[in-house]
Amino acid sequence: MNEDRLAFLKTVTPFNVLPDDVLRGVVDLLQEVRHPKEGVIHLQDESKMRGLEIVVEGEYETFFYDSEQNKRVIEYYRRGSCYGGVSILLNKKRSIRTVIAKKGTLVYFLHRHDFKALCQAYEAFFHYFTARYGQRMLDDEYAHFVKPSRAPEENAIAADQFYSRRIEAIEFRDLVTCPQEAPVYEAARAMAEGKTSCLFVTDAQANIIGYVTDITLRDNVVARQAPTDSPVASIMDAPVVSIESTAYVYEALLLMFRTKTRYLLISRNGEYIGFISRNKLLSDQGQSPFVFIQSVRQALSVNELKRRWEEVPKMVYQLLNRGVRAEIVNQVITAVADTIALRVIEGVVVEMGPPPAKFVFMVLGSEGRKEQTLLTDQDNAIIYEDKANEHREEVREYFLRFAEIISDRLNSIGFSFCEGGYMAKNPKWTHSLSHWKRNYQEWMAESNPDTVMKFSAFFDCRYLYGEPIIMAELKEFMNQEMQRPLESFFFHMTKNALQYEPSLTFFRNIRTFARGNQQVFNLKKTMTPIVDLVRVYALKHRIFLTNTGERLEALWHEQVFTEKEYQELLHAYYYLMGMRLKKQAVQIINDRTAPDNYLDPNKLTKVEQVTLKEIFKVISDFQVRIKVGFTKSLY
Repeated sequence: MNEDRLAFLKTVTPFNVLPDDVLRGVVDLLQEVRHPKEGVIHLQDESKMRGLEIVVEGEYETFFYDSEQNKRVIEYYRRGSCYGGVSILLNKKRSIRTVIAKKGTLVYFLHRHDFKALCQAYEAFFHYFTARYGQRMLDDEYAHFVKPSRAPEENAIAADQFYSRRIEAIEFRDLVTCPQEAPVYEAARAMAEGKTSCLFVTDAQANIIGYVTDITLRDNVVARQAPTDSPVASIMDAPVVSIESTAYVYEALLLMFRTKTRYLLISRNGEYIGFISRNKLLSDQGQSPFVFIQSVRQALSVNELKRRWEEVPKMVYQLLNRGVRAEIVNQVITAVADTIALRVIEGVVVEMGPPPAKFVFMVLGSEGRKEQTLLTDQDNAIIYEDKANEHREEVREYFLRFAEIISDRLNSIGFSFCEGGYMAKNPKWTHSLSHWKRNYQEWMAESNPDTVMKFSAFFDCRYLYGEPIIMAELKEFMNQEMQRPLESFFFHMTKNALQYEPSLTFFRNIRTFARGNQQVFNLKKTMTPIVDLVRVYALKHRIFLTNTGERLEALWHEQVFTEKEYQELLHAYYYLMGMRLKKQAVQIINDRTAPDNYLDPNKLTKVEQVTLKEIFKVISDFQVRIKVGFTKSLY
């Protein structure tokens, strides 16, 4: 019987995209349900869907009733058709249509908890239902009868559309430009005539080199009493920030918050085709996380920043429940954390006065990888430019005090001190650029197991504040050093990454250990081999991206990984990340306890357990590959 069900499921879209082991687990969850002829199974927008229904025999007649009780938009669901997925995901579990069973109808029933677990685990499975809904909504008559969700902000399709919407699909403004030698008053006049708040400045070759906004005119002209006949290039803001038209809306907003720009140039095929403002994008998002990030940006005190950070777990929980992918949730958390850190740094700069040297405040570890969770501590460092001997102590004294204030404030907000002391307030991690170059040189050239274990997080360093050119010089130095023979460095990095074995026994059960009254495994340690091993491959190929997903994509483009390997590792990593974030959010919101990384597999659905076992196998296969590639050993 089970083999027959399995064979049938393999013919049903979208179950045919699931791995065989997962399908076998689904088969055990299916319940047979027979319906009498002409029996009313569901009423539109009234019946609550208990789960997904797959037609095996007979058929469903589905339709809308109009005000005269006439059947409208009639459709028939026959063998292999699924009903209820869209209703569960996008209509608060209420049946979108009325459903009547015809003669001899048999369906397989899959409970909605198990159905939603599959949606969470397999993006292609989830997107089949959201894409189907989107296609149906292009039919005016169908769309007319679909009642709006009672709580639009919780509607999963709204989330899906937002996080899959591209810049090219929204309305953007045409460019208004003027040459760099034009006087300021002409630029202002062009802005008035073009009814735009942003004008772009071009050089002799018509390349855009800067921009002028209403704020530019206020701050750089009026406030400074600059002559209005001076060249516009003398008062313009720079540099300009651009994004491809194929990028997603959420990526544009994250880029704006990261670069602190209010306007983005939009490019297509190497040419600028328009621009868009942050206010325009935010106004389109209603109550999205990006409005929240804007409120963080406007916070005026450390206490207010602390309150904002305390709101993040609820936002994370809502995003995950709405089907937003874990990698996007990671980016939202990172954007909030970055914005808080920037507000703190900016405040300390104002209090202490201008720094005595150019510098960079960089973040490391999970923060550097843009993979922060709700259980996070500080990992940061400061690089300052080399100064003459007579100024060295003065510069160092300033930055150590600067780092101490920042770290103390971040700790009070909720970013706890790093237990290992990897913070800028530690004198070991606030130094000149030349000192930092020596650090990296020693770590690579004199590698040993202890060095690799302690300092691998420094290879996930990311610019946060200061002079980008300093960070660029450090990365270029690392690039040059990695062209030397570094077999020992990569050997020890690989050995360190292989210390953890996936929690899977010989009999494909999840290996656990006792913690209190529960048998658990450590989600963070489960993810660590992917992070560490992808880092090894990235450094070996001199890819200096820090995010695990971005590193994987770059390695795929470099043909280091096949598309299958890339997709499997990406799915494995972010599936575990989603579990980890949701577990931590629930602990904070519902249990009012400190979050951790431990999970009891017995509290997971069968689908989640089977998916985890598949992920452990992917990690194990990955480890075998890297053992051969970097250590020349299978043992």
